Amino acid sequence: MKKILIGTHNKGKFREISYLLSNKITKISPVSLKIKSPEETGKTFVANARLKAKYFAKHTSLPVISDDSGLCIRSLNNKPGIYSARWAKKHGSFTKAMKFIIKKMKGKKNRSAVFICSLAFLSSDKVITSTGKVRGLISEKIRGSKGFGYDPIFIPNKMKITFGEMSKYKKIKIDHRFIAFKKLKKKIRI
Repeated sequence: MKKILIGTHNKGKFREISYLLSNKITKISPVSLKIKSPEETGKTFVANARLKAKYFAKHTSLPVISDDSGLCIRSLNNKPGIYSARWAKKHGSFTKAMKFIIKKMKGKKNRSAVFICSLAFLSSDKVITSTGKVRGLISEKIRGSKGFGYDPIFIPNKMKITFGEMSKYKKIKIDHRFIAFKKLKKKIRI
């Protein structure tokens, strides 16, 4: 495989998936091909990842890897979950969505959360999926400016710092996307 389309318009996700893929593979963005994002109508991370892979594959002859991921917070009934990006849009930005979450979490004893990523790889009409999870806690305030999305409020288990406080290379070796990618690599040569 010489080229692959990374099926996302999210720059942070594009960078992380690019980093996980071999340097020998040319990574193509749907933005550069002027392909819009599909409507995410799936009810699970896996369903949305599959939907995106199939959608982007219709617009190109390249193999596609796509991602659907989000933050599930136990005491908020596992929200924002598959609606993580939409929550940010609804609140005006990820920073505003994180402030909203911190406010909603005030006084809650259970701060447990899980970051979930489902990846879908499509080549020759065959879709292969994998899912990675990282468990942790929601911090009491926004901490760090690294990473993207909800990284500055998520502290992985056995850590004292948020994803937003970690170096890119430290985070990428332990996060949900990396775990999903490792599982995917066992199923296919990528």
